[in-house]
Amino acid sequence: MKHLVLIISFAIFSISISFAQFPGGVGTSGTTAIHKDSSIFIAWATQCTVTRGYADIANPTLGTVSFGQDTLALGKADNKVVSLGDRGSAIVSFALPIKDGAGFDFAVFENAFNDTFLELAVVEVSSDGIHYFRFPAYSNTQTSTQIGPFDNTGDPTKIHNLAGKYRVLYGTPFDIAEIPDNPLLDKNNVRYIRVIDVVGSINPTYATYDIQNNPINDPYPTAFATGGFDLDAVGVIHANTNSIGDFLFQKNLSVYPNPCVNEIFITSVTSELYLQIIDNEGKIYVESIIQPTFEPYHCDVSFLRSKMYFVVLQDKQKRFTKTLKIFKT
Repeated sequence: MKHLVLIISFAIFSISISFAQFPGGVGTSGTTAIHKDSSIFIAWATQCTVTRGYADIANPTLGTVSFGQDTLALGKADNKVVSLGDRGSAIVSFALPIKDGAGFDFAVFENAFNDTFLELAVVEVSSDGIHYFRFPAYSNTQTSTQIGPFDNTGDPTKIHNLAGKYRVLYGTPFDIAEIPDNPLLDKNNVRYIRVIDVVGSINPTYATYDIQNNPINDPYPTAFATGGFDLDAVGVIHANTNSIGDFLFQKNLSVYPNPCVNEIFITSVTSELYLQIIDNEGKIYVESIIQPTFEPYHCDVSFLRSKMYFVVLQDKQKRFTKTLKIFKT
């Protein structure tokens, strides 16, 4: 009977998610839209690198989109944008890393001209610039009829954790706590945010899917120079103000040789450190406590096979991650 109750409860939960109504558009009760002038924002993106996507992913001969420059995504939201194109992406970074505070931690701005013409993007975060972790996105928009390139049929109440949910000059907020914990993500030192255009086609060949494996239906095709998600800005709500000390902490530490064969050395250990060596799946191979020392700390890695690892060093407040390549002939 207990197992039956659990199965029924899970089924009810799944059904409720499938038909969930999320916060609505700008001005509606319970909306989470945040205006660009809100005092909640304490900083904005300072660097941006865009990888352009196709004007129409189903017709590559049209080439990639071309509107805007990477720098237009920097600073405060101002309705000056860079277009990503089908499955194009932008990686933005900040003067100080973002941390997982209470509630929302940052917001992404698009330039939708109303509350129902919604061009969407999935959002990922990274603390090392190598491993990115995606927000669990939900799209309960119907998937029986394709939303056309000029259709105003988007509905914010059907969308969650997708950038572009709100109209121009209103940011879509994200809470880092919604991403499952992973040893390769330091939620209090998110240095990079990646915004990836949703290909709004409901054709399985090109579709972008949400966490429930539903195709995300948004205006498609948008075979213009301005096609796809148009990134305006990324505003910071919670920043890690300890990162200046973190920078000095990382600058003084050294891990060598790299690449290595059988051993590594760690220098400038001025406080007790917790050491881990892990792989890109999060498996821990070395775990140790390093006491303060003026001599290089020696670590045997002769038992590790040739591949890429990560050396993680952490004290009570700061964390340092270093890529380590082990190469054996």
